[in-house]
Amino acid sequence: MAQLNTGDTAFLLISAALVMFMTPGLALFYGGMARRKNVLGTLMQSFFMLGLVTVLWVLFGYSLAFGPDKWHLIGDLSMVGLRGVGQLPNKDYAATVPQLAFMAYQGMFAIITPALITGAFAERMKFKAFVLFTIAWVTLVYAPMAHWVWGVGGWIRELGALDFAGGTVVHISSAAAALAAAIAVGKRAGWPKENFSPHNLPMTALGAGILWFGWFGFNAGSALSSGGLAASAFVATHISAAAGMIGWGIADAIKHGKPTTLGAVSGCVAGLVAVTPAAGFVGPMAAIVIGLAAGFACFWAVSVKFKLGYDDSLDVVGVHGVGGALGALATGIFASKAINPAGADGLLAGNASLLGIQALSVVATIAFSFIATFAILKVVDLAVGLRVSEDTEQVGLDLSEHDEAAYEL
Repeated sequence: MAQLNTGDTAFLLISAALVMFMTPGLALFYGGMARRKNVLGTLMQSFFMLGLVTVLWVLFGYSLAFGPDKWHLIGDLSMVGLRGVGQLPNKDYAATVPQLAFMAYQGMFAIITPALITGAFAERMKFKAFVLFTIAWVTLVYAPMAHWVWGVGGWIRELGALDFAGGTVVHISSAAAALAAAIAVGKRAGWPKENFSPHNLPMTALGAGILWFGWFGFNAGSALSSGGLAASAFVATHISAAAGMIGWGIADAIKHGKPTTLGAVSGCVAGLVAVTPAAGFVGPMAAIVIGLAAGFACFWAVSVKFKLGYDDSLDVVGVHGVGGALGALATGIFASKAINPAGADGLLAGNASLLGIQALSVVATIAFSFIATFAILKVVDLAVGLRVSEDTEQVGLDLSEHDEAAYEL
């Protein structure tokens, strides 16, 4: 018989609050990297998710993601409007906390995931197009993906893939969507010839610090109880972020002769992204390897857009896509049942099959999210148009879309 535990409940509610704080942190992280005329438009695209996705999650998103399974692909609609979601636990997911607490915690993941995508089309999408896209994406991409990976009966979960806190569900899916968006929306006017330097790096650094802080709720909270596994995930998270910062800093110094602030904050985020699927399955030394590898790999990946010609404004693909994929595969290498008996052993523990399962989950996530996102964007483009006019883009989204200015000079 499931029994409520007040310590676990308090831990999960605090973790949910930490994950909620990540979205305003992301707004600052992205906003500082935008140009001055677009900072509010960029902030708004992240911050508005807190309102829009919360309502979608309550109305039907939670039910589609975590309701009783249909065809191993989606939940049913039995919990629409949070019907039956109350103060008692749902033994299938979190047996010691109220289902309301689990619902709220998962809702914070649903909020930040589409917010990550906005970095790809920053500075050029119409706000009404952004709203329509978000509604469709959360419904048709995020909710099914969450069910596939975390829902009881979901096909990726049944396959045995491991994703402790969202490597596939959050990071790879949002990055694949970001690539589709960068292609569908098109390049910013003047990119890459004009100067697109960040307008406020202190703002970006503050946002990165908030993300690092909130990520403890993201990863440690995914233990869903206050205990040894949460402590292990917390430690792995912090170590990987630190190693990611060092890895990117070394790569920066090798290529440019000196480390940069933007590189340092990007490196810590890369380390956080990469350890997300692995946090509850690996130990401290594996976390160092994952973080260092993510720092180097993501540093290289952000330069690819210039060679391939897609304008991913704030490097969602390079950091979240490459970092998330690296972390999912690293889980298949370093996972250990000694860390988490509910998980699986990876390649280094003698189970090579897990690496293959992880690779399949990565490929399936990329393919589904990219194709579905591209289709959604084409429909939205036909309905209202995706991007602002060239003249409006020159003025900036702050004035044109929101009738505001970030700074009165």
